[in-house]
Amino acid sequence: MMPDFKGNPAIFLKEVKSELSKVIWPTRDQVIRFTFVVIAVSIVFGFYIGGLDLIFTKMTNLLVGK
Repeated sequence: MMPDFKGNPAIFLKEVKSELSKVIWPTRDQVIRFTFVVIAVSIVFGFYIGGLDLIFTKMTNLLVGK
């Protein structure tokens, strides 16, 4: 159940600080590694979807007769 913070932003900010202190932040090396993984996966999926688009476009053009 969420606590009620209506009218007292000081309590809210204290709770936010408390919760953020519990977070396990990634190291700089982890952030860099994960960034490269996200970029690589995005590129791979981009080529995959682009290839499927090309194939379906060619198939559609053959069926329609353009």
